[in-house]
Amino acid sequence: MRIRCKPWAKPELDACDFCINEPDKLKGKWKNEFADNKPIYLELGCGKGGFISQVAPDNLDVNFIAVDIKNEMLVLAKRKLEQAYHEKNLDMDNVRIFIKNIEQIENVFDENDSIKRIYINFCNPWPKSKHKKRRLTHFRQLMKYRTFLKGDIYFKTDDDELFEESFEYFEQSGYKIKYKTYDLHESDYNGKNYLTEHEKMFMEQGKKIKFLIAEAV
Repeated sequence: MRIRCKPWAKPELDACDFCINEPDKLKGKWKNEFADNKPIYLELGCGKGGFISQVAPDNLDVNFIAVDIKNEMLVLAKRKLEQAYHEKNLDMDNVRIFIKNIEQIENVFDENDSIKRIYINFCNPWPKSKHKKRRLTHFRQLMKYRTFLKGDIYFKTDDDELFEESFEYFEQSGYKIKYKTYDLHESDYNGKNYLTEHEKMFMEQGKKIKFLIAEAV
């Protein structure tokens, strides 16, 4: 679906205190961006912010970074974050957002950043063979994450083919699958599951949510 241009989106993000306008300049220095030494979790493709606006204010013992490719999407995430923190009367010290093509994520993070967890929620499945290399779980992307990931990837999708083919991508790039389920909401997973907009929509359509945790070893 094509996103309508919003001329006001970029100026609003430029004026946002927790939006990083030049993330490449923080490569290797992300710990310095936060006022403490808490672990850093990263959401790739945050969309309208349905996930990050729940998980970040709910886990103040973690610093969160969320990235998306479109100003028009990230500005909505920014507003949801502001509303969520305001409703809980919290300072927004543990969250940052920025615009970036995730295919270029190696320009933003390196081994000194030590990201402890990556979230990939309902990314574009890119079903055509010629486009599969654009998947956020594709082998070439997973290898880039290994440079700075010092923990796990949490991956959710409704797409059967993407889920199955991602197993091979993880294996090829040296990750260990620690947990997987083809039906998250009927599984034995005991972690807290924050529902995203897409997750709610797919559930209403009767689709089962696939989920895995992969460790960078």
